[in-house]
Amino acid sequence: MCEMFGVSSVERIEVNDLLREFFSHSQKHGNGWGMAVFRGDHASLEKEPVQAACSSYLKERLRNPILVRSMVAHIRLATVGATEYINCHPFVRRDNYGRGWTLAHNGTIFSYPAHEAYRDQQEGQTDSERILYYIVDRVNERQVELGRGLTDAERFALLDELVADMSRGNKLNLLIWDGELLYAHTNYGRSLYCSQRGDTLLLATTPLDGGAWEEHPFTALCAYRDGRREFEGASHGNEYSRAEG
Repeated sequence: MCEMFGVSSVERIEVNDLLREFFSHSQKHGNGWGMAVFRGDHASLEKEPVQAACSSYLKERLRNPILVRSMVAHIRLATVGATEYINCHPFVRRDNYGRGWTLAHNGTIFSYPAHEAYRDQQEGQTDSERILYYIVDRVNERQVELGRGLTDAERFALLDELVADMSRGNKLNLLIWDGELLYAHTNYGRSLYCSQRGDTLLLATTPLDGGAWEEHPFTALCAYRDGRREFEGASHGNEYSRAEG
């Protein structure tokens, strides 16, 4: 499996030590690394198709303070797609109202026919990139129907519906940023944890830094703003078990 790390905070915090520990896990997830630091819906995206622990660029990057209010990071264990830059997470795409969407995925889409249309459109080969194309297209369709951009609540409701459907029979751990909200979802046991530290929320596949962590709500999409939970969907019950894969 890949690993993910996310931050939602009301104030900027330094994340260097957390990132060093997170990226040290790349010894078991050596097919690429990436991180996106957000300022509004603009994503400052950095990634390489190399093991994070072996990246001279990343080593130098972590020498200076990295201060964030919101970010997503990822280390890749390739299951679909070659070890290339275009297959490294996170992935970024804009909708028809100019809103930037950023996605990182830990899991595998074994079967979801609606994604197949994007194989010829995507830049890389991963099922994860196709998830983002599909989501943004559904957002665009809804915005065309309404003749306007979606509100926070409407975006959440749509993603809640899509994620519940995509999770049937698939391993779907996601971190998604839409410019305002950080969405998190897991349907695979003990593979996404959260740590609330005042007005800062940390999310990680594996608990970091010896702090207090708890399992993230299971089979339910959540969305966070400024370190606090803004929306939580009902449990869809589509748990992925190892036996299915």
